[in-house]
Amino acid sequence: MDKIGIFTSGGDAPGMNACIRAAVRTCLFHHVVPFGIYRGYQGLIENEIEELNSRSVGNIVQRGGTILKSARSEEFFKKGPRERAFKNLKAHGIQGIVAIGGNGTFSGAKVFHEEFGIPVVGAPGTIDNDLFGTDFTIGFDSAVNTALDAIDKIRDTASSHDRIFFIEVMGRDSGYIAIYTGVGGGAEIILVPETLTSIEEVSDVLKRGWNRSKRSSIVVVAEGDEEGGSIEVSSKVKKLMGKMDYRISILGHIQRGGKPTAADRMLAGRLGIGAVEGLLYGRNCHMAGIMNNELKYTSFDDAINKKKPIHSDLLKMNEILSI
Repeated sequence: MDKIGIFTSGGDAPGMNACIRAAVRTCLFHHVVPFGIYRGYQGLIENEIEELNSRSVGNIVQRGGTILKSARSEEFFKKGPRERAFKNLKAHGIQGIVAIGGNGTFSGAKVFHEEFGIPVVGAPGTIDNDLFGTDFTIGFDSAVNTALDAIDKIRDTASSHDRIFFIEVMGRDSGYIAIYTGVGGGAEIILVPETLTSIEEVSDVLKRGWNRSKRSSIVVVAEGDEEGGSIEVSSKVKKLMGKMDYRISILGHIQRGGKPTAADRMLAGRLGIGAVEGLLYGRNCHMAGIMNNELKYTSFDDAINKKKPIHSDLLKMNEILSI
């Protein structure tokens, strides 16, 4: 293998640029020519492909977003556009792909390989930390620190005005951001998709705090919680608790942007190297991940389909610390 394509796909995550940089320079280290594929699968279809060199990825390790851009491609669901994508790769002589992204990225890569035989190794780039086969995903630590900074500021206002704040963080199917920001930010209660927490339980926790003269509280809500987002949850709580002072903050896409943390830069570097070397050593349809501080490869099938659980001790930890 002497030519490898690299792309980012799906939602952007801080650290993707650091991963691109690592992948490009690992290719060059092994005398392989790296190619950047812009705008993910859509760019693959439209032949937005160019050769990269060491300087192409200079001074990007500290930047958020992705220099290769990202796009969600409806066209890639159709076989005709996928055939065009494969012909574009062949025209450039590209023999393997490093795909940086999440579930959707790896699902598309798996189908692409099954149809055309192009080897693909993935690097997990998503703030949700929801992929099986790696302890952490690229962007998660940065997103948590961004959300945590916001919660620290909101707590100042909550304390000053004796308010209950419902803070919504990202996590449609995964509660990892909510758990880490909630514990780190001293939240009274955390609502995540993985566990059932009734509105009655939320109200009971807040009432107990009030009875102990706790005049401000933080409730962290993952956007995918079964009781709804922060607006719906706060509305339900109001009906049970009456005339207390409530406010809602939805942090939204601020969690995706900004400089990657040192932890994310290190993780992205290891995974970018691992993805390229995985291809060179014969891996295919696998995701490079870090488990117990060791590089591991997990099949796309397992990475996509196996559920990554929230450890019960994390929820217990918040229950203890919020007393």
